[in-house]
This record gives sequence, structure tokens and C-alpha cells, in this order.
Amino acid sequence: MRHLRGLTVAVFGLALGVMGWTVPGHGANPPGVDLKAIDTHINPCSDFYMYACGNWKKTHPIPADEPMWGRFNELQQRNQIALRKILEQASRPNPHRTPIERKVGNFYAACMNTARIQHLGLAPLKARLAAIESLRSRAQLLPLVTRLQRHGTMVFFRLYSGPDIKNVEHVIAQIDQGGLGLPSRSYYLKTDAHSVKLRRQYEAYLTTLLRLAGRNAHQAQTEVAATMRLEMALAHAARSHVYRRNPVHTYHMMTVARLRQLAPGWAWPRYFRAMHTPPVGEVNVASLRFAKAISHLAQTEPLSVWRAYLLAHALSAAAPYLSHPYVAANFHFYGQILSGQKQNQPRWKRCVRYADGDLGMALGRLYVKKYFPPVAKARALRMVREIQAALGRDLASLKWLTPATRQKAIYKLHHIANMIGYPDKWRNYAPLHISRTAFFADVQRAGIFNLHRNLVKIGRPFDRTHWQMTPPTVNAYYDPNQNVIVFPAGILQPPFYNYKADPASNFGGMGMVIGHENTHGFDDQGSRFGPHGNLHNWWTPSDKKNFDQREDCFVHEYAKFTVNGNLHLNGRLTLGENTADNGGIRLAYMALLTELARDHVNPNQPAGGGYTPLQRYFLSYGQIWCENATPQIKQLLAREDPHSPGRFRVNGVLENFGAFARAFHCGPGSPMVAGPKACRVW
Repeated sequence: MRHLRGLTVAVFGLALGVMGWTVPGHGANPPGVDLKAIDTHINPCSDFYMYACGNWKKTHPIPADEPMWGRFNELQQRNQIALRKILEQASRPNPHRTPIERKVGNFYAACMNTARIQHLGLAPLKARLAAIESLRSRAQLLPLVTRLQRHGTMVFFRLYSGPDIKNVEHVIAQIDQGGLGLPSRSYYLKTDAHSVKLRRQYEAYLTTLLRLAGRNAHQAQTEVAATMRLEMALAHAARSHVYRRNPVHTYHMMTVARLRQLAPGWAWPRYFRAMHTPPVGEVNVASLRFAKAISHLAQTEPLSVWRAYLLAHALSAAAPYLSHPYVAANFHFYGQILSGQKQNQPRWKRCVRYADGDLGMALGRLYVKKYFPPVAKARALRMVREIQAALGRDLASLKWLTPATRQKAIYKLHHIANMIGYPDKWRNYAPLHISRTAFFADVQRAGIFNLHRNLVKIGRPFDRTHWQMTPPTVNAYYDPNQNVIVFPAGILQPPFYNYKADPASNFGGMGMVIGHENTHGFDDQGSRFGPHGNLHNWWTPSDKKNFDQREDCFVHEYAKFTVNGNLHLNGRLTLGENTADNGGIRLAYMALLTELARDHVNPNQPAGGGYTPLQRYFLSYGQIWCENATPQIKQLLAREDPHSPGRFRVNGVLENFGAFARAFHCGPGSPMVAGPKACRVW
């Protein structure tokens, strides 16, 4: 899941790259299932994840510059290499470069010019820091917050545009919680030893930044304490991830006049003008409690606290783009301490990532021209339609749905739009100026450009063709407001999809991804939205009760899984993704059986590697989740990520699916067989 417009976009997995390439080291294997990854010493009916991935885990240690390593990361690395080639060629000052090549190439060249960046040191940030230090009155606070937000430092709270979820044709302003330096509110509020230690380490990080900026030890200590005081107040006012999963909890439409009554301590009309928005008549306030806290803190916290907080956040947000000492300090906390990463990624990888983040649609246009031919898009669309046909059959056959709700569910399915590979209309970056010599300024201008592009939509009709991911991204998502599933070009490749592989492997990989995203339209969040993207209850009371009971089964099942020995997964936080995984595996299986029957293939006849097509289907599914991870990133993801770890995305799903037990001849009582306790919604 990724945050979007006060809701969440349902995302397949970790954001990870180039169609038809061979994974390094596995070139001798036939496309599809990696036979070398299988640990045949493991009983597949006891632990299928370790059976499918055991040897892979032994032979693929975590690289020093990564916090985890899995099949997604292999794809990401290949993708980064492809993008690097594009960027390096585009960065050469060739007079025949296209405007797009010139823009992304100059951005990459500026990012790679480490000598220039090192020479400048803190100079690119000096004017901003001086403005913060000159804060002497309440009237100056709003312009300072606005300046930082426009330059990409989302202090205090967040402003963005998005559709009115009860009338999605209209784009409105959205005010939401934010302003924290730690991953979420729980890092401030928990009192266990691990959380307390992380807060101390975060304070040490901020102290390092302030000392680098010229503060003495006493000044730095005082300002860090003030920063934590303000962040603690914001954390207490913030809502939890689980609470925010219900879109009703983040929907509070009101006029600006009503907002001024709710939170009178912040000059909202003046703020919107300073943010260069179109005229704002109505706004969605995602958290009433947080808005009230904004008002109170703006009027009561001493200006010295505000100076410290804004200074610390300005330094932290800029650190990755400044000279080496700032980069190193930022990586030490966010990379090493929070994620367990041993060393920072090489400069070129970071520059590729920054280019994709700031100029992703321009870079993506070059990417798909080189790596994603029209035939790839056509084949992917065919598979999407096959999976959606399976979902239609599934909805028609479920006995727990009444005819009224079933009809509406099928109607919604038929209105899901499919966006494959890349957008039909490319983004225009012509107004954005990029220099070859000023990387920090390039990042700032790109941030302002992208923020303006978002805010200028306020008051306009909702663009249903808008993409939330760039084409090179190895991921996929479902957006309930658009009722759309999106599959960027980056994910339509091995191990998810390979046109040379057998159907079983493709359906176990990409087919399951497609089924997963379609199911998101009917999970605990997606099921609240109608076929045209509006928040709308289309359930009969009895069907909703049955649905909730079936979802509760997943909540309890996944809450029993633990990471690092004693940290239980949050079954409520991961509910949507677990529902989609369990639904996706069934839909892809149904579509595979249809294709095998059409091709007159016996699904139970051993073939490649001695495995039947159905066994290869489950092996393909299991192997896309092969991964190794540091204890730190496991801890972080278990607290923050709505996706379950790979091990439980495999075993937790397959123990609920009787077809898996039949394919591998698992008897009753086997650990991978839930039997009558199996969970199922779709």
C-alpha cells in the first residue's frame, strides 16, 4: 500500500525491471521456475516457502548496500542498470539530444558531479537556514512553513490535491497529518526498549546535522530537545495506520470558513495563497484532531521551538543531496540504524533513483521506447482480461453473496479500467529548468514543479488517466477512486512474466499479481467504493456481515505470525494485502486451468523438472517471494508495512488453498493445510 489522496493505493509489493532478460547466475535454467532455488530436503507440506526458496536463500546473501535482497531486488538492480545506460548516454553533451534526453541527462550529470557538490558543502541551503534563524514573530511562521513545504520539506502537515471521495469528479484540497522525522507515530509513543533506543539514535542524528551546520554542542542539544518536543506533540495528535485504513475516518469535507473555525490558529486563506493553489472553496481535513493540534501548536509553542524544528527538518530533508558529511549522517540513521544496511549504495544508483523520482515520466518515456515493445503490452493485456474473466466466474459462484450484492460486484468488475506499461499521454516537463552544475537546485526546482502540478488540479475535473507510478517501476497498484489497475512496464518481466516460459509459471507470477490487484477492488478498503470510484455502500447488511467475518479470519491468522522471534504481525494493518494475496492466487489458478484445458494439457502430468503444471504454478508463486532481510528492516516493515513478509505471503496463502494441498499431496494435519479453518473471502 502506498499513501495517496487521504486513502491508500493498493500496491502489489515492495517497489522494486527489463523484459525477457535472464537473471544473473540462473541462465542455465529454463524460463519460469528456478529449479536450483528449491531445497528438496524440505517437505513442501511442512514449509513450502523454504521448499521453494531454501537454496536461493543460502546462495543469495544480502549485499552490503541493501537492507534486504529478494527477487524484487534482483529485478530492481537489472532495471537500474538499464536506466543507468539511458542516463549516461543522455548525459553526454550531444547537440542531437532530444529535449527529454537533455533534461534527464543534465539532471544525472549534475547528480554525478560529486566534486562540485562537495565544494559547495552547505552553501545551497544557507539562505533557507538564515530565513529560519531570523524567525522572531508569529507572523513569520506561516511564510517559513510554506517556503519549506514548497521546496519539498513537508514540515508540520501535508497539503495536496485529490478527488472528493464521495464525488470523485471534483478535485479538492486535502490537509493531512505529517511533519515527523521517524517513520510513524508509534516510534514516538511506544515505551519499549527498542523504541526508546531509536528515539535516542534519532536525536543523535539530528545533533550531528546541527553540529555540521555550525552549532556548538550545547546549542545542538537544546535544539534537538525542542524538535523532539514538537514532534512528540504531532505524534500524539496523529492517527494510526490501522485507524486510517477506513476511508470514512479520513474524510471530513468542509468549507475554508469551517476550517478556520476548527483550527483558528493558522491563517488558512493566507496559507493557500502562499502555496500558489487555485482558489480553495472546500477542503478535506483527513484528521480533525491533527488540524486542531496544528492550530494550537502554531499559537502556543515558543518561537525558539519552531526555529529548532524547522532548522532540523530543513537540514534532514536536504542532507541526501548535499556534500558527503550530510549524506553520511543521513544514511547512518535511515540506512544503517533503521534498516540494517551496511553501506550506502554507489552514487550512480542513488542518482538513477533520484532521476526516476523527480523526472520519472520523462525517463520512463525513454525506457519504454527501448525496452517495452507494443507486443509486450498486448500480451499483458490479454492475461489481465483472462484473470478478470476468472474473477467474474468467482463472483458468480460464491454462495455467501446474495443476488443483489453479487450483481453490483460484477458491475464494478466490468468497470475496472486497465492501464498497462505506460500512460497514453506523456507529462510535459518543458517548463522545468534543469542545470548540469547545480544538483541541489535541480532537485528543488523539480520538487516545486511536481508540487505545482499536483496543486493546480484543485477545482478541476478528476483525471482518470493519471498514473501514480513511473513506467520503469517494478510494482503494480489498484486505485479505488479511479477503479483502475495499473501495471508499469517494469514489472512485466521475469520472474513475473516471460513469454518463453510455460503458462503455469506465468500465471503463478504475473497472473497472481493481476489477480491480487483486481481483488483489491473488493478488499476491506476497495469494497467501500462503487464502480465509478465514489465512497458508496453497495452491500446488503447480511452480505457485509458475512464479508466482515471472513476478513476477520485473515486478521487472526496473520496475527499469529512473528518476525525476529517475538514481533507479531498486525493482522489489521496487513488485512487488505492478505485478502488480495489469497484472492489473487485463486483467480490466477482458475485462469490457468482454463488455458490448460484450451491447450489440451493435463494439469497433473509431470513435465518440466519432474513437476506437474499445477506444481510449477505454486513454485512460481512461491519463488517470487524468495528474500533475505536484516533484523532491522524486518522490525521496521512489521510495524509499518501493510504487506506481510514473503514467507507468510507464501505459507499463509497456500495453507488456505486446498488446490495446493492436492497438487503436492499434503494430507490432513500437515502444517501447510488449514483444513476446515481455512480463510477465504474471494
